[in-house]
Amino acid sequence: MGTGRTNDGRGRLGSALSGVAVAVGCVLFLGGFIWGAVVYQPYTVPTDSMAPTVDIGDRVLGQRIDGDQVRRGDIVVFRDSGWGDLPMVKRVVGIGGDEITCCGESGRLTVNGQPIEEPYLPADGPASVSNFTARVPKGQLFLLGDERMGSLDSRTHLEDPGQGSVPRSAVEARLDAVAWPLDGGVLERPRSFAELPGGVSRPGPVKVIVGSVVAGMALIFGGAAYGPLAKVLTRRRDGKAAAHV
Repeated sequence: MGTGRTNDGRGRLGSALSGVAVAVGCVLFLGGFIWGAVVYQPYTVPTDSMAPTVDIGDRVLGQRIDGDQVRRGDIVVFRDSGWGDLPMVKRVVGIGGDEITCCGESGRLTVNGQPIEEPYLPADGPASVSNFTARVPKGQLFLLGDERMGSLDSRTHLEDPGQGSVPRSAVEARLDAVAWPLDGGVLERPRSFAELPGGVSRPGPVKVIVGSVVAGMALIFGGAAYGPLAKVLTRRRDGKAAAHV
């Protein structure tokens, strides 16, 4: 009788813990999805102008931010009437007050006279097929694609007011990660821009959100599996006990 009561107590405790695990798992799983829906907006990359960082057709997650939060090196989604009033994906290489120049003897982009290492460019070579200099007005952003040989970006609009820059208010989101294909991962901030005044932005909470969803799934499946697994183990134990008798 003592053994039976102990087993019964263990069974009740296990059932209670499995129920708690499922409940906590549901909170983490659903909470992660809700949090992600509030913070992030999914986009499909329309062109290959940002290759190889993101390719045409990639599904990306853009953190909803205010334009004032944008820093050099960020990849942003923006919409501007001068660019066709369609969602565009480009990298910010200059902010208000910057002088952007390309390409000197080094073949590199310079910001306020400082050469910028751009490891995200597709191959060794000049950072632009044509030379240019642009001064970015206050409150504006100068944007380039990573595929500099074919990207239609601020260089195409150098003759426009603001020398191809767009207002910060045109920014809808900042890319944080590639959701599909799955090997895309979190987009890193370029270290070379970190040395300039203002530094670079910090990644959003995408890793925490994904962790919450994954942990929630593990708890839900683990808690749900406890009951059937416990029954199987109990039957095996009772069968062995009966055989010994």
